[in-house]
Amino acid sequence: MGSWAAATWRLGGCSGRGGLRGVQRWRGSSRLGGGDRAATLSDLLQSSVGAEEPGAAAAAARRERPSPREGTVLLFPGQGSQFVGMGRGLLRYPGVRDMYRLAEKVLGYDLLSLCLEGPRDELDRTRHCQPAVFVASLAAVEKLNHQQPEVVERCVAAAGYSVGEFAALVFAGALGFAEALYAVKVRAEAMQKASEAVPSGMLSVIGRREANYKFACLEARKHCESLGIENPVCEISNYLFPDSRVIAGHLQALEFLQENARKYYFTRAKMLPVSGAFHTRLMEPAVEPLAEVLKSIEIQKPLVCVYSNVDGKKYMHSKHIQKLLVKQVVSPVMWEQTMHSVYERKQGTEFPYTYEVGPGKQLGAVLKKCNLKAWKQYNHVDVLEDEEAAEA
Repeated sequence: MGSWAAATWRLGGCSGRGGLRGVQRWRGSSRLGGGDRAATLSDLLQSSVGAEEPGAAAAAARRERPSPREGTVLLFPGQGSQFVGMGRGLLRYPGVRDMYRLAEKVLGYDLLSLCLEGPRDELDRTRHCQPAVFVASLAAVEKLNHQQPEVVERCVAAAGYSVGEFAALVFAGALGFAEALYAVKVRAEAMQKASEAVPSGMLSVIGRREANYKFACLEARKHCESLGIENPVCEISNYLFPDSRVIAGHLQALEFLQENARKYYFTRAKMLPVSGAFHTRLMEPAVEPLAEVLKSIEIQKPLVCVYSNVDGKKYMHSKHIQKLLVKQVVSPVMWEQTMHSVYERKQGTEFPYTYEVGPGKQLGAVLKKCNLKAWKQYNHVDVLEDEEAAEA
């Protein structure tokens, strides 16, 4: 497998070193010793090793500053993009089977079989689908690196939706593959446990210009209080694109909004197939377990710009990453704002090529709504064989 050459340049205020030590780190972490024994966290952390940056390649890249069009952006999907069969088209690429073998050691179950064969109900469970999407997305990067290595080498920015942020940080060299997967495991299990504690969910809403989402949530909370629910939750949990939000909270609040959709100028209000109010304070029980894990693992400054879901801004340093990854669990995903940050540029400046790496094309669809000009340079790296993806 070829190495991901290092390069340094600037684009839209980002200093990026494409080609990324990140892939070397998570490749290194896949070589676990100890035969078939269950790996401890200590083993996993010791196995995730860094690699030196090739200085000569970086220096050469600094001398050749590419045009904005030559830079690339990678987007990593989140929970909800998973489907049975994902990953089948990636197994022939170098290193992918190693990634799934390591995942089995970290998670304690056969993730690859679950992804390929299901059953769907099990794959869709929060504790399973978050690690599944994380691994499939980074495996898709392997495919991209094999087919178009220049795309990886020229990457200047990355962003991930919810759990996809962990994959983006691994790609950018901020986290090792094994450590990040362990953190995702803890996060997913804790979020599932929190979602089972209170009947809650998420409502996808598209509203007219007159829609006042916060006022609607306020009235839904008052409705819950009238039913005897103490301290009810109903709030915006995802900012997707103009006029589209996801509202999360107690089920009674969401049902109230659906019944009164016309009053609040909602043109669509559809329940999402999830069992919890993710990215709200109902996820507070998941905060401490994730915080403890992140304290125990090495985090480095990303080698390309990675944008946070919490505020749509670039991660600056390791403590910043640690703090915001925890805060993200109980904060709304500011994806619309993130897309504005990633693609902000002077009028007349060309947009970079964008690649969504992982299952589904949801982020591409959202990008089209946020920035049509940027979307025209969008591509998707599928986790099926190309022929299967075309049929799907």
